Amino acid sequence: MPRLSRRLRAILASGLRPLLLIAFILAGFATYSDAATPVQQPSPVRLGVMKGPETEVAEVVKTVAAGKGLTVELVTYTDYSEPNAALARGEIDANAFQHRPFLEAEMVAKGYDLVSVGYTMVQPMGIYSRTYKQLRDLPDGARIAIPEDLSNGGRALRLLAERAMIGLAPGAKLTPTPKDVMINTRRFQFVQLPADQVAGAIDLVDAAAINGNYARAAGLDPRRDTIAVENRRSNPYGNILVVRRADQDRLEIHTLLEAFQSPEVAAFLNTRFEGAFLPAW
Repeated sequence: MPRLSRRLRAILASGLRPLLLIAFILAGFATYSDAATPVQQPSPVRLGVMKGPETEVAEVVKTVAAGKGLTVELVTYTDYSEPNAALARGEIDANAFQHRPFLEAEMVAKGYDLVSVGYTMVQPMGIYSRTYKQLRDLPDGARIAIPEDLSNGGRALRLLAERAMIGLAPGAKLTPTPKDVMINTRRFQFVQLPADQVAGAIDLVDAAAINGNYARAAGLDPRRDTIAVENRRSNPYGNILVVRRADQDRLEIHTLLEAFQSPEVAAFLNTRFEGAFLPAW
């Protein structure tokens, strides 16, 4: 409790009305309380992203976050195995480079205790064809190029299944393979290639399932050139903001997610990348 000041002793001696005395005491306590509990400033957040377009997006996020009082320090990587390892070691506070299936596979393989706190952006996979203008126009026995890795190959097959072109085994979940295709009345043939080579094979097949970033690099426009494309909202392959489980309720993390899901970031995605990257929220 603060000591009685000379002014307060004078008030007591003068016999001023009790209400004035009470108001003075309360004001003194409020001043003392405010001085004893300064406002806590948000701690800076170290955010891990991949070099390239994701860094461009993160720069916009950094600016938006600064307007909310949060300092974001960017840490860039070139190897997809690095951001989760760095997060688990405590070298960064969050990362934004992966979708949920990738995160889950990493946690199973490496024992990380990480969680997603929300969507950031999505690189929609599309099906492209030089010959056919609509998916239903593909002929019986059509050769369809898909990525050979489990995650992106699964995306391609799920996209075809969502458009009722094939049927998948019930237990296939997010990572089906051609072996999980249980209904294939059109007798489609799946040509499996490295994800970064599928776009280059588009002239050699009837159709190709291409990730948004590789499509853009090949001069394809996901908004105009696809004959089928993934939905952007609630897409299980949308990129996510990931943190250590113990940090998921930190105020700084919620502010960072708000910055990612801001109108400024949405406008940047919609204008900068020609449909290859879209808001996922």
